[in-house]
Amino acid sequence: MSYKNGKEILPMKLLIELQKYVQGELVYIPKPGECRAGWGENNGTRFQLKCRNIEIYNLYRSGTGVRELIETYHLSEDSIRKIITKTNKELQKSIG
Repeated sequence: MSYKNGKEILPMKLLIELQKYVQGELVYIPKPGECRAGWGENNGTRFQLKCRNIEIYNLYRSGTGVRELIETYHLSEDSIRKIITKTNKELQKSIG
């Protein structure tokens, strides 16, 4: 994301209107909703977390205890249990 000078890119009428609300500060103008990528989609974070969560679920299903998962993944017990529950629901939904 690069800095743009409003004076150089905006119509004067719009610039004057914006100056009623903010002057001399940086303002982020988001892309339209339909063009925006979801959280973690561009950098792969969402995919990595999904893979990690499936791994946690599979380890739990194969007998690994919650305490061991907490120590391995450095997550709270609550987080581990939420991951297991959510992943189970997602897999059940995709099966039938």
